[in-house]
Formats: sequence, structure tokens, C-alpha cells
Amino acid sequence: MAQDYTVPEGVRRERADKVLAQAFPEHSRSALHRAFEAGLVRVGERVLSKSDSVNEGEVLSYAMPELKTSELRPVDLPLDIIYEDEHLVAINKAAGMIVHPGAGTGEDTVVHAMLAHCEGELSGVGGVERPGIVHRIDKETTGLLLVAKTDAAHRGLSEQFAGRQLRKEYLALVSGCPQLMSGVVDRAISRHPVHRQRMTVGEGGKPARTDWERVEAFPPLASLIRCRIHTGRTHQIRVHMKSLGHILLGDEAYGWREDLRLSVQPERVMLHAEHIVFLHPVTARTMDLRAPLPKDFEKLLRSLRKTGK
Repeated sequence: MAQDYTVPEGVRRERADKVLAQAFPEHSRSALHRAFEAGLVRVGERVLSKSDSVNEGEVLSYAMPELKTSELRPVDLPLDIIYEDEHLVAINKAAGMIVHPGAGTGEDTVVHAMLAHCEGELSGVGGVERPGIVHRIDKETTGLLLVAKTDAAHRGLSEQFAGRQLRKEYLALVSGCPQLMSGVVDRAISRHPVHRQRMTVGEGGKPARTDWERVEAFPPLASLIRCRIHTGRTHQIRVHMKSLGHILLGDEAYGWREDLRLSVQPERVMLHAEHIVFLHPVTARTMDLRAPLPKDFEKLLRSLRKTGK
């Protein structure tokens, strides 16, 4: 049930979350922040964010979000931990592992594994089905995934993702060899009009930018490409590289077909989230993390290097 609170005399341009925290000490700061994130704090018809300023005499209408207990069962699954502290965990996600549960998924997701690893102590901001999840990477993609343990970490990381303040770099094995050593793909991405599980480039989509550079070439078969993404669109690297004529090895959804010239055939999309740089959401320390390549990626790389000799 919503309650009204009149901002007291003498308050000028104070943050809304600070005003409510001082007025209602019985509510934890994280609980109040969940109210802001759920759009439950208003002045009249205007929804306030936690950083919006309020002034004396304004009437704040607020309600606390209903807490729902997650029915997800912690499952003890192997995790490759790259970094961990009391606020967050960075894992090197394995190929084939889904980040969070959804229709048709089992109990083998990152969320199930993290609930077991952290003994249920994950940020609730992501919702009942996505506790701790700040971002996601595709099922077949390997590499760095950040998971928030606390609400403060979740908010701080989410703000950096939304504000494009992180540096995210992927390694990809693509078909063919780009003539240029580097380039930029700045093309909008939208849902494919016919194949709804795919994305496509073109007008009317959401802005997307990928910077790429050729790390190693294995002419004429393939190249190792480093991609830095400035946006986080679905299948962004896969779609942008296809638009250049260089489909990722193993990416059957976007046109990859078995190449008998390869001594080792890819069994999945050859994409790895290798590097991420961000500010720690609580300590503000610069975090610079890298995830080693998985064995199948390394095996294919070795075979390409032999073929290229």
C-alpha cells in the first residue's frame, strides 16, 4: 500500500533516496532502493529515480515492493571462478551453460550454480528468476560473466552496463580473412522479420557498434578476431561479423556450414568473452579481468596454426 511523505522544511535539492532513508530508518537502504527500481516512488504522476532531487513541501508517494521467495533450488555445479569478494563474483562461463532459467531450461543454469556457491546470498534486484544477474552471454559463448552478491553491487554494475562505461572484449574465430587489419561496424541491430530467433542489421533497429582487429590469420580458412563491443545487443558480434562476410566458425544459425578443409570441426559458436575492465561497484577500484580460452577453442586454434604452415 502506498504511503505519502511530505518533504520537511529546509530540504533543498536532496537526493530522494537519502530523504526517505532518513525519514524511515526501519527500512533498509537496499529495500528502499528496490522501491525506486520498481518505480514505486513518485511525486504526483512523476516516477522518481533514487538520484532525483526533491525539495521541501513536495509530497512523495512510496510503496515497498512485495518480496517473493525464489523457488529455484541451489545446485552444486562446477564453476570456474576468476575473481570473488563479498560483493561480486566473476566466472569463466562454460560452453552450453545457460545464464538464467527460462521456459524449457533445466536446473543447470549459472543462477542455480551461484545459489549453491553463495549459499543463497545473491542480489535480489534481478528478480526471482534472475538473482544476481547483471548481464548475460549466449549459451554457447564462453567467458567472463559478472554476478552480483549484493544489491549495491547489482546497482553499481547495472549503471556501468547501461552507461556503456565498461570495456568488454571478445575473441572470435571467423571464416575467411578480412583484408583490413581492423575496422568498426556501426550498424543497428533488430529482430529478423522471418526467423525470430535470429537478429539482423538494418534500419529501424537499436544502435550497435563493434570495434574489431585481426589478431591472427590462417588464410584462406579463418582468422582470430578481437572484438570490443560498445553496446550489448543480442548476437551483436555474430551479426556484425556476418555483415562483413565473416561468419563465426560453428555459427549454424547465421550460415556456418561444415568446412572439410578444417582438420578440427567446431562444435559450437567460436566466441569467448575474454576481457572486461570495470570499476568495482563498491570500492571504485579498477578491475581488469581476463578469462583463459577454453580447451575446444585452443584445440581449433592449434589445428589452424598447423594448417597455415
